Amino acid sequence: MVDRIEILDTTLRDGEQTSGVSFTVREKLSIARLLLDELHVDRIEVASARVSDGEFESVRRIARWAEERGFLDRVEVLGFVDGGVSLRWIADAGCRVMNLLAKGSLRHCELQLRKTPEQHVADICEAIEAASAEGIAVNLYLEDWSNGMRFSKDYVYGMIDALRDRPIARFMIPDTLGVLAPDECYAFCREMVERYPELHFDFHAHNDYDLAVANVMAAVKAGVRGIHTTVNGLGERAGNAPLSSVAAVLNDHLKVRNAIVEKNINHVSRLVETYTGIHIPANEPVVGENVFTQCAGIHADGDNKSHLYYNDLLPERFGRVREYALGKTSGKANIKKNLETLGIDLDDEAMRKVTERIIELGDKKQAVTSEDLPYIIADVLKQDVYETQVHILNYNLSLSQGLRPVATLKIRINDEEYEQTSSGDGQYDAFMRALRKIYKEQLRREFPMLVNYTVSIPPGGRTDAFVQTYITWEYRGETFKTRGLDADQTEAAIKATLKMLNKLENMQA
Repeated sequence: MVDRIEILDTTLRDGEQTSGVSFTVREKLSIARLLLDELHVDRIEVASARVSDGEFESVRRIARWAEERGFLDRVEVLGFVDGGVSLRWIADAGCRVMNLLAKGSLRHCELQLRKTPEQHVADICEAIEAASAEGIAVNLYLEDWSNGMRFSKDYVYGMIDALRDRPIARFMIPDTLGVLAPDECYAFCREMVERYPELHFDFHAHNDYDLAVANVMAAVKAGVRGIHTTVNGLGERAGNAPLSSVAAVLNDHLKVRNAIVEKNINHVSRLVETYTGIHIPANEPVVGENVFTQCAGIHADGDNKSHLYYNDLLPERFGRVREYALGKTSGKANIKKNLETLGIDLDDEAMRKVTERIIELGDKKQAVTSEDLPYIIADVLKQDVYETQVHILNYNLSLSQGLRPVATLKIRINDEEYEQTSSGDGQYDAFMRALRKIYKEQLRREFPMLVNYTVSIPPGGRTDAFVQTYITWEYRGETFKTRGLDADQTEAAIKATLKMLNKLENMQA
């Protein structure tokens, strides 16, 4: 293994090939900044040449920003063997590195290009010479390299033998169709490294068999010098190797130096999630919502006894915190952990009653969050832990075809009544706009930012099924979640919002 691995992130190129994903110019520039400035990846691949006018503008703006920051040589664009069309596109956009796409298997060369290997090599050499004359560096992708190694190894070696002395900074060897298993990946990569020790090889994994990260691990063990990733594993079909998991494996299992700033990974993943609209699975390693949440009571009990259920993936490394779920399997230890966070102390009898209620709710498939605990305590023990200071007195939601929804809201806060009306893009949006007016215009107070809004509807198709709405809020650097339950989705969201308002009042008390 090398002692340091170079990371190329291709979220903006390969990641955008995810079905349904298209970044705006502003979003592309934002992600480029996050990758280079916050995560400190070594290189970013930002686009494919010739795609669209919008793509050209994105690359132009990224290149301009990167040049100002001294990052321009770390910004790369996919180009093609096309008589110089890609090269001119890249140069006009202001970039200085082209990742030239070539064929890494005989079948691709003969059946897709309809050329002999000798003809393809000649075309590649012509493209490299043109790039050198333009002052543009070249990395070479060997597309379908994994199948080339399986079925036409002589072709792969013939290509590299013919090109090894050309001005190519990196040979990029992709498992284009995600077909490799780790042992095979290791063997192929090791052959390349041993046969061509003077060359720099990047490995580019796809996740069709859910083996992308395992193959990255095998490739690094074999001696490749660079790895390609995407944020949240975005990419065509089953996606690419996720940056978050790759960073954890490099640091914990392989002990290989890399530049990734772990504590910023979660922030970048969440922002990319917002831009794409593709939710991170709750059980996704490192960045999934549930991965630092202990559910079983025995785990919480063990954590109380010298952190018996901790591993090296400590949430604080990634800018996160450990949580303890509340449900029918959680037990007293989980509840006690949550109460400690809230600063609430209960005697044994009260704890027993609260535990029974949470188990009862779990049997009914109702999720319970730590923000629900004060209300459960108030209901079970008939005593208020948090004083209810905000009451929604009345609201009216209007929905008419061809007109924007309108909400009129009347609330009471600490014995004072306030009323506002606002329109919005939806009924809940109109409700929230009216609420913000009260807080910002009448109360002159800061209002939390809605970070995430999730609706859980049980399967089965019943129109009267209970809806659980989870809303994540951010207020003065603290992130918290509230939940509302109702047969009506908007009503469920309003209930979750009311819990947020009362939490806000108690935070300020």
